Amino acid sequence: MNIAYLQRILTSRVYDVAVETPLQLAPGLSARLGNQVFFKREDLQPIFSFKLRGAYNCIAHLSEEQRQRGVITASAGNHAQGVAYSSQRLGVRAVIVMPVTTPEIKINACRARGAEVVLHGDSYSDAEAHAYALQAELGLSFVHPYDDPLVIAGQGTIGLEISQQMRAERYRVFVPIGGGGLAAGIAVFLKSINPQIAVIGVEPDDADAMYQSLQAGERVTLPQVGIFVDGVAVRRVGEHTFRLVREYVDAIVRVSTDEVCAAIKDVFDDTRSIQEPAGALAVAGLKRFVAEHALTGEALVALTCGANMNFGRLRHVAERAEIGEQREALLAVTIPERPGAFKRFCRDLGRHNITEFNYRYAPRPDAHIFVGIELAHPDERATIIARLVAQGYEVLDLTNNELAILHLKHLVGGRAPEAANERLFSFQFPERPGALLQFLESLDESWNISLFHYRNHGSAHGRVLAGIQVPTPDLARFHGSLHRLGYHYEDQSDNPAYHAFLV
Repeated sequence: MNIAYLQRILTSRVYDVAVETPLQLAPGLSARLGNQVFFKREDLQPIFSFKLRGAYNCIAHLSEEQRQRGVITASAGNHAQGVAYSSQRLGVRAVIVMPVTTPEIKINACRARGAEVVLHGDSYSDAEAHAYALQAELGLSFVHPYDDPLVIAGQGTIGLEISQQMRAERYRVFVPIGGGGLAAGIAVFLKSINPQIAVIGVEPDDADAMYQSLQAGERVTLPQVGIFVDGVAVRRVGEHTFRLVREYVDAIVRVSTDEVCAAIKDVFDDTRSIQEPAGALAVAGLKRFVAEHALTGEALVALTCGANMNFGRLRHVAERAEIGEQREALLAVTIPERPGAFKRFCRDLGRHNITEFNYRYAPRPDAHIFVGIELAHPDERATIIARLVAQGYEVLDLTNNELAILHLKHLVGGRAPEAANERLFSFQFPERPGALLQFLESLDESWNISLFHYRNHGSAHGRVLAGIQVPTPDLARFHGSLHRLGYHYEDQSDNPAYHAFLV
């Protein structure tokens, strides 16, 4: 039992501003999963996120001298709003350093609560380094997003509430993990008062710093993290949080982008609230855990911990939710390039609803079609593919091919056999003015751009697909240019979807 943290949690000052959020039964999801599923509704806090608890508790415990000097933090999300809200209530100066890529709605929300917003850099790491420099210069107190005992204790009050609200003696609690403050606080409280309660952390599979650290036995720094679940996109977990999670959290579950999108839909169906990706992360982990362990008849709690969703992301979420629920198969199918072939394919497919169909004529013996097919249940995908193959079709399953889902289905038929030496790359561009020009100016004018596709998904970074004609002798110089540019990129030249539709 960790007496020090129990005392910090029980003496936290969170209820000056935070509310005790309900533990709400999710009837639809419970019926589907065969378990009693409850949502701990932290999205109902005044800033629509649990982050208010930790931020306020930390600032409220500052000395009078520290309060008079003020506080500083680095954040592009809910922690920034928690610090701004808390500082306004306590009459404390707040300086918040945000990346230049931060959406205007979040910047305005902090300024509306009296915070001084400083925009610096393209990433959280840039903003954090600048915040520490300003802290030293201005003599402000740094309010860490997660790696501070008082912040951890503030988040731990959620565990206190769950222990009072749950009727069952044994149950599992699913908690999202970014830097680890939320999971550490909840786990240390619940496991200290009742070791039979299981606490399971949930991370995106492309931002799993805590999982990787636990595997290594020490904190590791990820070279890159995914940007979709931006609320937990942390490259390195905290020192305090790592120690507590290692001791008190029972397991870590990792989930995909599509599973998160499906979870956003699940929460909406049961509550009519729209979670941001990090807000639905625990629900996605709960669903995966139930499937992997064949759980039935158990009591399960998932934190719905943030509803600061950018409206522009909803289209992307809706597109991905059906894949996350495994209710849609995405296939590349080869059919003869002749009249009547499309009709024959539809007949051979049978009575299945086609959700998407992309095709363009090309003067070749065969045509590649991109087709989405509605599934009655997940196992049906393999059955459909097997039947089509038995009927003589060449089928490539693209259901989990990120490049095909994000870009290539919008470019089907755009073949360019004249594009010699074409190399295909996916990029993450910072969503700020001048990002495209900076990219173009980094390239030698002799390297022709033969393909370019971009869609805005309402996040701080845009996802770009570019075909660039680079002769083999220039490759080393080309990669040097991309390295100096500093945008994250991946070579997609060997992706099978690219070869099916664009080569």
